[in-house]
Amino acid sequence: MLSGWREVTARRPWRISAKLLIISSVVTVIGFSAICVNVMLDMRRGEEALARQTLENLATSIESDVSRNIEIYDLSLKAVASNMLLPELATVSKPIRHLILFDHATTARHFGAIQVFDSEGRLAIDASTLDPLPENRSEEDYFKVHRDNAEAGLFISRPRLFRGAYSIVLSRRISDTDGGFLGVVAGSIRFSYFHELFERLSLDPEDTITVLKRDRTIMMRRPFDLDVIGTNLNDRRAWKPDNLPIGASYSGQGPVDPTARLYVRSGGSGPLFVVAGKPLAAVFALWQKEALRIGAVVLVLALFVLGSTLVLAREIGRRAEAERKLEEMATTDALTGLKNRRKFDSVIDVEWRRAMRQKAPVALLMIDADHFKAYNDTFGHQAGDQVLVGIAICISDSVSRAGDCAARYGGEEFAVLLPTTSAIDAFKIAETIRAKVQGWSDDPVTLTVSCGVASLIPTAGMDWSVLVAAADKALYAAKAGGRNQSVVASVPQLSLAA
Repeated sequence: MLSGWREVTARRPWRISAKLLIISSVVTVIGFSAICVNVMLDMRRGEEALARQTLENLATSIESDVSRNIEIYDLSLKAVASNMLLPELATVSKPIRHLILFDHATTARHFGAIQVFDSEGRLAIDASTLDPLPENRSEEDYFKVHRDNAEAGLFISRPRLFRGAYSIVLSRRISDTDGGFLGVVAGSIRFSYFHELFERLSLDPEDTITVLKRDRTIMMRRPFDLDVIGTNLNDRRAWKPDNLPIGASYSGQGPVDPTARLYVRSGGSGPLFVVAGKPLAAVFALWQKEALRIGAVVLVLALFVLGSTLVLAREIGRRAEAERKLEEMATTDALTGLKNRRKFDSVIDVEWRRAMRQKAPVALLMIDADHFKAYNDTFGHQAGDQVLVGIAICISDSVSRAGDCAARYGGEEFAVLLPTTSAIDAFKIAETIRAKVQGWSDDPVTLTVSCGVASLIPTAGMDWSVLVAAADKALYAAKAGGRNQSVVASVPQLSLAA
């Protein structure tokens, strides 16, 4: 049937509306989701920035405390090294010598007693006793460093067991006025100092504090592990200095354990520096809870919006289908399935105006069943209805363009509107219909149709009724000429040609 293009036209606005509704809803959901993701990422960056600032302040404060105590202890070492050059020191008693050397020396429960070793590494003076036991430290790293390098300055040894306690040894060279090596003055800071310092801090169990030398030797670490203390990170190729430069931060697995942390390095210039670390899971724990809560809410809302959209789109589709069916019922002939007279009048009016604008021809076929009344009286109304249906099928099979309109014009008369079709082409179509009807019928009485054909280019002031009248005259001419034929009307003279 030739109702396809009209059905598409009828359904298209609703289909577009449903699609636009679904697309707009999806775009809206994606937009809100993108905004939520961006907000959550901003929250994540904020949590990371806050944790970084906290760790930076922690590392800076620990480094300041450590550097201050080392500086104070170094002043004592410098004073002892300087006083060892006093000439009168060799002439005074041991108590007076102790008073001269160690009167201004810093004393604290975490600081070891200062000792003086001669150029051979033998213990010469001990701040803790007037008569020290014999010791020789010539093989110690701090002694060799000062013996071989006059510019060593303050030397901090690797962590070690020193005088019964794990400590770091601080030492300075004793030189004569000519720069000659006279010995070494050394002291120690026990690990108990670091333990007490870390205990004063409010830290989570997985938080780490690492104190390192400038050569990247681990001097102390919290949590405490003797297997880690004294390790030089230069031996671990995967952990390069560029991973954590001065005053910077690093996120990921560290050099000691596999736990992913946020590490922040202090930015001071002292002999030791501090790296504070916090597990990334702890850094983002609160953010993850908020992200899950917000994500769940957004997901529920998105599902609700999409579900509501699909339901609404389905209802729109149902309404469109219902309206299509109502329109089809209102514009379709119930018996033949072709367009009815009302729809035909509407279509020919639209096509007539379009042809007038485009200055294109429009053709019309008027088709009438021959001897239909006699056939109907002989075989009954039901047989007559079957004949009309057969004719309609033959017409539909012969007219296939989307813009063509086939209609039941009234009774046993049919009309076929053919936009942009010349009289010759319209005549060919009419002959095709006539031949199909004649070949279709197997009734005792041969069933045929007569066709009137008219084609013209509309001009201003001309009404489409002229075209209908011309096709009607051609149809009457076909009937008068013996039926079962097609006649073309000559417009506007309306002369007829078979």
